[in-house]
Amino acid sequence: MNTETIAPREYQIYSGDDLRTNVLEISMGPQHPSTHGVFRMDVSLDGETVVKLKPVFGYLHRNHEKIAETTSYLGSMPYTDRLDYFCSMTNNWAYALAVEKMAGLAVPERAEYIRVIMAELTRLQNHASLVGFLTNDLGASGTPLLYAIREREHILDLFEWASGARMMCNYMRFGGVRNDLPSGWLAQCKKVVDDFPAFMDEFETLLTGNEIILSRCQNVGVLPRDLAINASITGPCLRASGVDYDIRKVDKYGVYDRFDFKVPLGSVGDCYDRFMIRLLEMRESVKILKQALATIPEGPVNDSKARNFRPKPAEAYGRIEGPKGELGFYLVSDGTPKPHRYHVRPPSFINLTVLEDMCLGQKIADAVIILGSIDIVLGEVDR
Repeated sequence: MNTETIAPREYQIYSGDDLRTNVLEISMGPQHPSTHGVFRMDVSLDGETVVKLKPVFGYLHRNHEKIAETTSYLGSMPYTDRLDYFCSMTNNWAYALAVEKMAGLAVPERAEYIRVIMAELTRLQNHASLVGFLTNDLGASGTPLLYAIREREHILDLFEWASGARMMCNYMRFGGVRNDLPSGWLAQCKKVVDDFPAFMDEFETLLTGNEIILSRCQNVGVLPRDLAINASITGPCLRASGVDYDIRKVDKYGVYDRFDFKVPLGSVGDCYDRFMIRLLEMRESVKILKQALATIPEGPVNDSKARNFRPKPAEAYGRIEGPKGELGFYLVSDGTPKPHRYHVRPPSFINLTVLEDMCLGQKIADAVIILGSIDIVLGEVDR
């Protein structure tokens, strides 16, 4: 047996300043449950800190814009439902607005009110769902999301009653809407709207002061005001950074100039501000809905001239304040029944371009929350 003494090994101890780690590159997705669709993030990590992030999409591309150039103007209306499939009503409106500008079509007053009502109901169910999904990304057991889905179902019931479909509504038409509201619809809508503030009170009590939400969302994923403006960010993400810009106020499209509502603004531009802006905007949507339901006039709901039309050679851009930001359609007519050029300006895609800026220096777990706070739907990103 060898009894020679074995000298202890020497280990080099690094101080904090000298510590070096390898950069780890990982792919989150396309199947990751927190990426809100078929989407991938290629992330470079120093430890758990994000040092580089590349959004990768295109898995859901359906050639929407090229298909629209080979079909009639009206034939493209159902395709708009499939962009942001949470918000088919507002998708319909933005496209209809672009065609109406190009063709010079008028919209009856009752139809304008119906459009506002459908758009604000869409905003309610979109924002409630976003808050629910965000808490799910934070690791909540699912209770807030189930509360949100419960309220969303009441609104989808109204959509189904009016249009025959819960999500792919295909309800709006050039010069108005497809059909008038069924008997009893307005009364039921008033009930849903009147009950919604009670849900909001419950939701806010449960979430706004929650210790985990505060610690995980405050000062995380900050989007500076100047970057938000320069990157053409719109909607709640822009207003969370303190920029007072809402197309309902700027363009006053439809009959929005008849309603009294405020535009909530954040001050930091972090995940918590984006979370709070959605909650506050739902309060304002309820105010708009109550005013619209109380003053909606009688009358026709569409322009008969819009059934058969062929726009003269022209171009137009129609935009609205969708729940996720500015949704716009750019159309070019060559005088035929089909658009010569058709392009969508989707808020989900534009807002996603600053994801890396918001994630740099944050932890990998925070990247999931930051993505959730932007509120994207991949049907709109890929088109």
